[in-house]
Parts: sequence; structure tokens; C-alpha cells
Amino acid sequence: MPTTALGAFLTARRARLTPGDVGLVSSGTRRVAGLRREEIAVLAGVSVDYYTRLEQGRERNPSSSVLAAVARALDLGPDAHDHLFRLAGLSPGSAPTPARPQVGQSLRELLDAWPDTPAVVIDRRLDLLAGNALADAFYVDFTEADNLVRMTFLDPAGMTFFADWRRAAEACVANLRLALGHDPHDRRARELVEEMGAASAEFRRLWGRHDVQGKTHEAKTFRHGAVGELTLSYHAFDVRDAPGQQLIVYRAEPHSRSAEALRLLGTLAVSRWLR
Repeated sequence: MPTTALGAFLTARRARLTPGDVGLVSSGTRRVAGLRREEIAVLAGVSVDYYTRLEQGRERNPSSSVLAAVARALDLGPDAHDHLFRLAGLSPGSAPTPARPQVGQSLRELLDAWPDTPAVVIDRRLDLLAGNALADAFYVDFTEADNLVRMTFLDPAGMTFFADWRRAAEACVANLRLALGHDPHDRRARELVEEMGAASAEFRRLWGRHDVQGKTHEAKTFRHGAVGELTLSYHAFDVRDAPGQQLIVYRAEPHSRSAEALRLLGTLAVSRWLR
């Protein structure tokens, strides 16, 4: 059994691959799902004993070249690749996460410069640190817009607000595991994982998959209680003077039904019709 976070990650990712995923020909009946250790070892060009030590947590100082080969063998994406290196202690460490990261005044002013599109600042733990007026109106269906993981898994509004709830849930969990890859000792992130694991069986299941992924640039569909369905694309920007913080800006296609819904939402927010 794996005894380290690195070992648990390798075990989980190996279990999700089939021989066909990596170009191998399957022979015979497999007693367990996923690839065998010896198959990963062959694909990575290392000995089975070495890979076994790595997965069991007995290989304490793997080289970057070996980890790169293992990442290729496991078909890891860029975020998962970097996460693997961080778990092995080979990426630059980040400073401990503050008790509650602060958002600079200039960034707050930038948020307010976008009155027609929701814009928020989040940290790696997916805390909502700041937002403009339209973002407050955008998340008004939630009891408390404080953390995207809690909002997705614990708030009843989450199941309705996120049109593709499963996709939103998977993204939250993958982002949170990426956060712990940046700082495995982040106390607040670990406490959030424990809280969610105790409260949600689905979170526990997804956490066990060891998916790792940061924010991407894509379109998502939301169902807002006041203005109905909106399909918005979003862009994530790293905040250079505040490592770990990201500026997220949503936008609707011009002249679309979603653009009209955003304008209506802004009007409702200004008129204080929303609670």
C-alpha cells in the first residue's frame, strides 16, 4: 500500500489506465483494473523494483528524468505532470498560504472597471477573495459565496446553478488537489479537504481519483434564479504580485441571449431588486 501522497497519486493514476490507452496489447484476464506496475516500469524505462519503491513511498529521491518518464507512461496532462514533480519535492516550493489572502487595492479597482461582466479574484483553495457588483449578483442564489468547493458540494443552489454539475464538481476537486501540490502543508486547504470528505460521499469519490487540473479557458452554462440560463466563457489570469491568486473574468457572446441576461442582471443589481 502507498504510504506517501506521491505513492497514492501514482497508484490512482495507474489504476485508471488500460493497456489500450498506452498502446499495449492486453493478454489474459486481469484481476484488477488498470495497468500493472511492471507495465508502467517498461513504459517508463525503469526497473520494476525501482517503480515499486517509488509507488510504495520507499524511493525518497527520484530524479527529474525518471519522473518525466513516469509522467509520460501515465499519460499525465500538464497540470498533473507538474503536480507529480511537486509531490516528489522537485519543483520550487511556494510560501505558506496566509490565513486569508488579501486583495490589493489596485486589483479591487480593476474589478470595478468591468461593470458589465462578472469578475472575481480567487486563491488556489478556491476561496472567493473579492468580486465586483455584477459578480455579487451572479452568485446571489448561494447562501454564502465564500468558496467554490463548498458552494458546489454543500449549498443546495449548486445543483441548479451549475448546469453541468458533475463537470463543475470534478473541476473543483482537481483544482483543490493542485493547490495541495503547490503547498502540501497548506493547513487551510487540508482542513477544507477534511471538511468536504466528511460531508460529501461524491467529494470522497472524486478525491480518490487524484485528478489534477488548474483553471482553463472554456464556456460554462449557469442557471440563475432571476435571469435564467447563461452561457459564459471565462479567462483566468495569474496575479503577478500575489502568487496563488487568479483574476477570473466571465463574458457572454455579444448580442446573445446570455449577453441580454447579463445586462438584466446588472440592472437588477443596481436597482437593489436582488437580495
